[in-house]
Amino acid sequence: MTRRARTGSIALLSAVIVTGSALAAWKHSAVEEAAQTAASQPEPIETVAIAVAEQREHYRATTSIGTIVATRSITVRNELPGTVRRVNLEPGRIVEPGEVLVALDVSVEEAELKALEARAQLAQTQYERTMRMNRERAAADMEVDNARAERDVVLAQIARTKALIERKTIRAPFRGRIGLSDVHPGQYLNEGSLLTTLQGVDDSTYVDFTVSQQVAGALRAGDTVQVLVSQEATPIAAKIVAIDARVDPSTRNATVRAELTQVDQLPAPGASVRVRVPTESPRLAVAIPASALRKGPFGDFVFVVETDEQGASRARQRQVSVEATLADEVIIGAGLAAGERVAAAGSFKLRDAALVAIAAPQEAVAQVGNREGGNRE
Repeated sequence: MTRRARTGSIALLSAVIVTGSALAAWKHSAVEEAAQTAASQPEPIETVAIAVAEQREHYRATTSIGTIVATRSITVRNELPGTVRRVNLEPGRIVEPGEVLVALDVSVEEAELKALEARAQLAQTQYERTMRMNRERAAADMEVDNARAERDVVLAQIARTKALIERKTIRAPFRGRIGLSDVHPGQYLNEGSLLTTLQGVDDSTYVDFTVSQQVAGALRAGDTVQVLVSQEATPIAAKIVAIDARVDPSTRNATVRAELTQVDQLPAPGASVRVRVPTESPRLAVAIPASALRKGPFGDFVFVVETDEQGASRARQRQVSVEATLADEVIIGAGLAAGERVAAAGSFKLRDAALVAIAAPQEAVAQVGNREGGNRE
């Protein structure tokens, strides 16, 4: 390399070094200026609603699918064949005990009844006459016995005919709600035809559900279970009234029956519900609103609102373990103590050590409403 070329390379290298140094100095100056600007600005504050972790009585439980069962439920069928004369089967209507549901034609039986009543009157007259003759020694004792037997036979035939008439009149055996029906006047019904169903209308109802043989072994009549009609509904307490005496050999489950009194909050018989069955004795646990629980890559966590050395409220992220979710509450097994404050509505905006402002209840509701309105748009 010639001296001229070497001199050019050195000059180029020097120009690069000088340019790099100038750029580094400018960048450092810009960073310091940005840091000074940020330091002069106030720390951002996030507004959230808070909730206080509360102690609740809780127990571990298993969930089963139950079926609503009416305390009284029958399928209505006719005992005798015949032609329908009158129908009183309006679906959904509540009937009282003894009310006529379906009346079959009994004109033939009624005519036979009148004839038998006439025969009974004659037989009674003959019997009384024979008794008077016997007292006067004008009739033998055998004639009195025959007259009595004749009268009794006719009376028995009258009772039989009345029973046939009554059996052709189908009545409600208890207070209940009528199901669907397809029976009409003039229709001929064979013996045992399906007329309708009748579900008892009572102050209570049953829920039948199955549990494993281990859980069933720990249950007793009088124990309480929780019935959930839907995910958002409040649990309804039910009391166990019976446990099946046998375990199903194919599933190793036992059927349990519980009684509910809040029938107005339950679906119709045959509907399915969820049943929470306790597997341990009640104990104290910590409950927080479901809105306070956050999900992260390392598990569930909450933001605990604490006061720092300057007296400001800050959010501290804390891992927790969740035992159960009950409607709009979450049961915390570990990581949180009763009495601690956690961020609820608005906690999605927070980060660890963020400065927070506590919203009034009305303000928190307004924020939630505005956010939901934005989501709908």
